Amino acid sequence: MFTIPDFKAAKEAGRRIAMLTCYDVSTAAILQDAGIDAVLVGDSVAMVVHGHPSTTTATIDMIETHIRAVRSGAPDLCVVGDMPFLSTRRGLAAGVDAAGALIRAGANAVKIEGLSGHEELIPALVGGGVPVMGHLGLLPQSVNVLGGYSKRGKDVDEADRIVQDARELERLGCFAMVLECIPAKLAARIQAEVGIPTIGIGAGLACDGQILVSNDMLGLTAGYVPAFAKRYLNAHELFRQAFTEYIEEVRQGEFPPAGKAAVAAGGTAGGSNQA
Repeated sequence: MFTIPDFKAAKEAGRRIAMLTCYDVSTAAILQDAGIDAVLVGDSVAMVVHGHPSTTTATIDMIETHIRAVRSGAPDLCVVGDMPFLSTRRGLAAGVDAAGALIRAGANAVKIEGLSGHEELIPALVGGGVPVMGHLGLLPQSVNVLGGYSKRGKDVDEADRIVQDARELERLGCFAMVLECIPAKLAARIQAEVGIPTIGIGAGLACDGQILVSNDMLGLTAGYVPAFAKRYLNAHELFRQAFTEYIEEVRQGEFPPAGKAAVAAGGTAGGSNQA
């Protein structure tokens, strides 16, 4: 099992870290079998699973539910849980309670977007035994302030601020940080200047690791997909073909096959046979 200390060990050894998002029991089991280093139960679940327009509708209860599902499917997987919109802004005690709920649900660590306003919470969590992953660059929870999902750190002042924030996140005790949608040169600068691993998403090759939304890379996401999200599979089409074949066989009276009808009626060993 890849553990929280393994993040820094991987950086020091020059071993790249592979992460993906995960929200359900079946995908978790497959990812564990495939050998993924760690998964993020991200607030992106609000968009890709629940169909909401942004991540701001995610709640602690929502993230907690999906963490439990992921942990059920992959007992040996390193799981990071997102602290959703405003969960870190209700005071120190409330933030600690929210993080504790995610850890009790099965997460090994939590991820917090941005630095400003978290200067007390991060060390409080780390000191209390909750590993914290930072997140800089594009902050999806701030989409209404930013006016959209655009690349950050393109001008000198903002780039310098992101570098300063990265150093501060390390000082406060973060074990790693996500760098989202920033120029590759800026990501390389941060990667070289901090001692904790950087996990990139739309931030170029220099980062110590990479993360993508699983639904995007599998081709399950309908509509807009970020340009940096390489599609390794067209799962949408594969699922559609399988569903279409099943529908046609049912309508034509070809499923279930005559010889298997009696077995199916009585149930089968293993798997799910209940609607």
